[in-house]
Amino acid sequence: MGFLMREGWLPRGWAGAGLVLALCLPGVPLAQEGASPPDEGAAPSSARARRAEPLQSYTVEVTDGVFTPTALQVPAGKRVKIELVNHGPGPLEFENDEMNIEKVLGAGARSFVVLPPLAPGEHEFVDEFNPVTGVLVIHAR
Repeated sequence: MGFLMREGWLPRGWAGAGLVLALCLPGVPLAQEGASPPDEGAAPSSARARRAEPLQSYTVEVTDGVFTPTALQVPAGKRVKIELVNHGPGPLEFENDEMNIEKVLGAGARSFVVLPPLAPGEHEFVDEFNPVTGVLVIHAR
């Protein structure tokens, strides 16, 4: 197929046409319309269904190292999305060592983390830059 991509073979601006021509050559199978690629290594359908469920979302605002609200109640055993808004004046490092979750946001930034399905109980997150005042407790029930 090297001869198809030889310089000067296609008019200027037609570089991608060599690929199209190669796909139309005899013996090169074309993808069937409506066919989907094989699902090698795909997650079981129950795992796909869990990912397809809409995530419950909670917004947490941080001002001067203080979370608002300071506690959340979330469903146990379900993934949840925590939206973080850092009003500043300094950076925020949202962290939970046990879950290996860490998110750093500059002043004025907005982002989110998706938590894995949580076991029932309390899970503490801190602002590593303000560990005394920056504590968020998530109650999974």
